Amino acid sequence: MKKKHIYKVPDMSCGHCVNRITALLGSMGAKGFEVSLEQQRIYSEEPLEEKVIKALEEAGYPVAAE
Repeated sequence: MKKKHIYKVPDMSCGHCVNRITALLGSMGAKGFEVSLEQQRIYSEEPLEEKVIKALEEAGYPVAAE
């Protein structure tokens, strides 16, 4: 997978967080992404849509593009 877009998720701290983030991204139609607990990052082939970023923040996972 090309990892063109990287988003730091500093509040991701456990496997449950990874599962919630993965489910949320999938339910919002995001494709081509990988969630890394060890690096506290989301790697995505395409930029995350603003509505997805907002949903992550509302779920307690603010993200910052790198």
